[in-house]
Amino acid sequence: MTFPASAREERGATAARDRTFWGKLSGWAPYGAALRVATASPRRQFLILAICPVIWVLTQHLGPMVQMLRVSLTDAYPVAPGTPQHFTIEHYLAFFHDPLFWQPFFRTLSFAGVFTFCTLVLTYPVAYFLARHVRPKNRMLLLLLLLIPFWVGEIVRTYAIMILLGNTGAVNLVLKWIGLIDRPIPFMYTSFSMGVGIVYLTALYMLLPLYSALEKLPASLNEAAADLGAGAWTRFRRVTLPLTLEGISSGCTLVFLISTGFYATPVLLGGPSTTVFAETIAGFFHVAGDQWPTGAAFAIIMFLAALLVTAAFQKLMSSLRKGDSK
Repeated sequence: MTFPASAREERGATAARDRTFWGKLSGWAPYGAALRVATASPRRQFLILAICPVIWVLTQHLGPMVQMLRVSLTDAYPVAPGTPQHFTIEHYLAFFHDPLFWQPFFRTLSFAGVFTFCTLVLTYPVAYFLARHVRPKNRMLLLLLLLIPFWVGEIVRTYAIMILLGNTGAVNLVLKWIGLIDRPIPFMYTSFSMGVGIVYLTALYMLLPLYSALEKLPASLNEAAADLGAGAWTRFRRVTLPLTLEGISSGCTLVFLISTGFYATPVLLGGPSTTVFAETIAGFFHVAGDQWPTGAAFAIIMFLAALLVTAAFQKLMSSLRKGDSK
C-alpha cells in the first residue's frame, strides 16, 4: 500500500516528534492522566496558572513588608540569641511626638505629587505623538530608542544628570555659548536638580500606560468631532483626554508610589533643603540595634501614607471617568 507524498511527510514528522522528549512524555500514561486531572475544569486551570504568581507576590512583595511590620513592633532588632523581644508601638508614636520628622515626610509627599504632575505634562505629548502620528511599523523602533536609557541602573542615570547639570555640564556650557549667562548657574543640589533626576527616572512608567491608552483610542472619534466643527483643543479636551483618563490614572499612580521611595537620587542630586523621608528612614538603619525598629515603623508610615494618597487619587479619577461617561 502506498501513501501520497504529503501523507508520508506527515507520518515522518509525527514519528520524529514521537522520538523527542516531549513526544515521549506526552505518550506516557501517568503524564496524560495527571494532565487530564489538572485541566478537568476551568477552576483547576486557573489555580494552576495562578500558583506561581501568588507564590511570587507572597514571598517577594508581601513577605518583606510583613517582616518590616514585625520589626517595627519590637523594642529592638536585631538581638542576640536568647534575648527576649517585647512588642511595642512606641516607634510609631515617636513620629507623631517629634515635629522634626514631619517636614521631610510632607516634603516627600509634596515633591512626589509635583514631580508626578511634571512627568505627566512632559510625557503626554511624547506618548500622543507615538500613538497618533507615527506609522505603526515605526512605533516599536521609536519605543525601543526611548527604552535604551532605562537599560542601565538608577545610579548610572543619576550620575548622568549630575554631569549634565554641573557647573561645567552641557546645560551651562550651552547657555554660556549662546550668551545667556556669564557664570555657571548652580543647578546642582537643589529641588530643581532632584526633580529633573526623578522625572527622568520615572518617565518610562508614565509613558507606557499613556501610550497604551492613546493607541487604543479610535481615530474615528476625533474625526467625527472634527466633522461636527470641534477645533483641535476642543477635540483634545472633550474626546482624547477623557478617554485616556485610565492611562493617566495608572501612570500617575506608578510614578507617585515610586517617587516616594527614592533614596539614591535625592542623596546625589539634592541638598540640605531637599531632604526626603527616605533619607530619614535610612539614617535609622545606618546605626545599630535599637534604631532599626524606628526605621521600620517610619517606613510603614510612609508606605501607608502613599497608599492613602493613591487611593484618594484613584477615587477622584474614578469619579471623573463616571462623570465623563454620563
